[in-house]
Amino acid sequence: METMIETEMVEKALDTIRPALARDGGNILLVGVEGTKVKVKLIGACHGCPSSGYTLRLGVERRLKELIPAIQEIIQV
Repeated sequence: METMIETEMVEKALDTIRPALARDGGNILLVGVEGTKVKVKLIGACHGCPSSGYTLRLGVERRLKELIPAIQEIIQV
């Protein structure tokens, strides 16, 4: 059976990431949670930034999986 991840848990985890993004003029929105997949949207200065892929994989994804090991995938929308 697939683990369900609560939206509230993901929002709390994202709150630990938001200050770093805000320092560069960006932010991240939780679009939704589907089973073990989390959909997010980078906004502000992060949207369209050439480094946004690195930010998502090496920063956001790493931190979320560290805080919520049940997360299998982070999807940028």
